Amino acid sequence: MIELVIPARRKDLGGGLEVGRVLPFAQKRMVGPFVFLDHMGPADFADGQGIDVRPHPHIGLATVTYLFSGEIVHRDNMGYRQSITSGAVNWMTAGQGVVHSERSPRPRARAKVHGMQAWVALPDGSEDVAPSFTHYGEENSRGFGEAGANGRLLAGEAYGLKSAVQTFSPMFYAHVELARGARVAVPAGHDQRGAFVVSGEVAVDGKNYGDGNLIVFAKGGEPVVTAVAPSTLMLLGGAAIGERHIWWNFVSSSRERIEQAKADWRAGRMKLPPDDTAEFIPLPPDAEPPHPNDQHQTKAA
Repeated sequence: MIELVIPARRKDLGGGLEVGRVLPFAQKRMVGPFVFLDHMGPADFADGQGIDVRPHPHIGLATVTYLFSGEIVHRDNMGYRQSITSGAVNWMTAGQGVVHSERSPRPRARAKVHGMQAWVALPDGSEDVAPSFTHYGEENSRGFGEAGANGRLLAGEAYGLKSAVQTFSPMFYAHVELARGARVAVPAGHDQRGAFVVSGEVAVDGKNYGDGNLIVFAKGGEPVVTAVAPSTLMLLGGAAIGERHIWWNFVSSSRERIEQAKADWRAGRMKLPPDDTAEFIPLPPDAEPPHPNDQHQTKAA
């Protein structure tokens, strides 16, 4: 029932923040509409330290930020400023283009930040929708589970539940906590599915998998994940949406659209968040499409 196991590649983004880069992967660029997945931290920041992902652009996708602990402040050029804390979902639809930043709140007291950052590629016909941003508090997620398995459906449809989050294609995204020996079935009815082990150890089909592994399941059936130790999982997947090109923060079915986005950012045609205009991330060299926080700081003109 297992198609592939993808180990997260550890990457130091600087400033005390390390991530496990899961998607995209050479042998598996997407799982359903999920085209990018990072496991952030856990990172312990001392007084005065924190996350500073400076303003940067996106097209053709929705970003989904989810925290297990800590706090991050989102700002974008639509004028939204929103603090996200554990259990809430920030869903930002970039569509035709948006610019945002993600920073630790001020004043910066000692804090632990741990979470997931996902990009959901938008399907044909929705890639260039108007940008939007919605914050969903923890009370908006749908709970499920039994016998030591406690889950929350964050987006999409699964287990007979439907999330309050507005999505653009069939998908599911869920956070599950498993006690030792507890089990959870991976949702049926979706073409592509995966289970990322955030912490702990699980067993599938008689084999054990530790933290930092994304288990990608073959189509069909209802795989069962059993906790060998107390474990935290993120379940994700959905309908395949076709080929997508990924360059830096841009996702599109059209290479020409990505070239236009590059030109727009280079020329300053995408405005910065109104309360975060002192700096931004420059367009990276064509040779390398890194994470936004890898770039050197550039002051706005």
